[in-house]
Amino acid sequence: MVILPPRGAAGTGFFPGASAAASGAAPPVAVRKGFAIVTSSSSAAATRRDFLYVATGSVAAVGAAAVAWPLISQMNPDASTIAAGAPIEVDLSPIATGQDIKVFWRGKPIYIMNRTKKQIDEARSVNVSSLPDPQTDQSRVKEGHDQWLVVIGICTHLGCIPIAHEGNYDGFFCPCHGSQYDSSGRIRQGPAPLNLAVPPYAFVSDTKIKIG
Repeated sequence: MVILPPRGAAGTGFFPGASAAASGAAPPVAVRKGFAIVTSSSSAAATRRDFLYVATGSVAAVGAAAVAWPLISQMNPDASTIAAGAPIEVDLSPIATGQDIKVFWRGKPIYIMNRTKKQIDEARSVNVSSLPDPQTDQSRVKEGHDQWLVVIGICTHLGCIPIAHEGNYDGFFCPCHGSQYDSSGRIRQGPAPLNLAVPPYAFVSDTKIKIG
């Protein structure tokens, strides 16, 4: 098979290399590449073109990564979110008998009440079967720590926050619609259908609990 290079300038026939030789420039070299024949000059152009493709692709990849990174980063919870769902420890020693404190866990108010003997006795003298949401007092506290009541301070009616040591049962009173809970956090009067919920908690020591 005969490969005919492009016709050269006038007077040089089919061999532009002759003119190039006369001018001192190196003639192009024919190179077989697959089924095509390219010259050294076209090979150099292809190399430059390949470089541009690679460079353009790299810039595009970096750009895509730059756009995607903020989106991925937003999917990760921040420190405050993690902390809000983490367990908390509460020191009980400052809470005197008959007093209570309110802390927050997962954005919810938690009442911790140091009950008096009178409050405990009253809570345990109730006929459980007569309650709207029957539960014994013993099932709502930790064994050996009967004086400590820990409940989520959200009314089970419409989500208001009840007030401690108010109402007719020395427990909690909801100012929104009048629901009343006893000193065990059980619903005794009003529209609330359920007792105040007890969060997951455990005693770390006699004077400290971990909630969550």
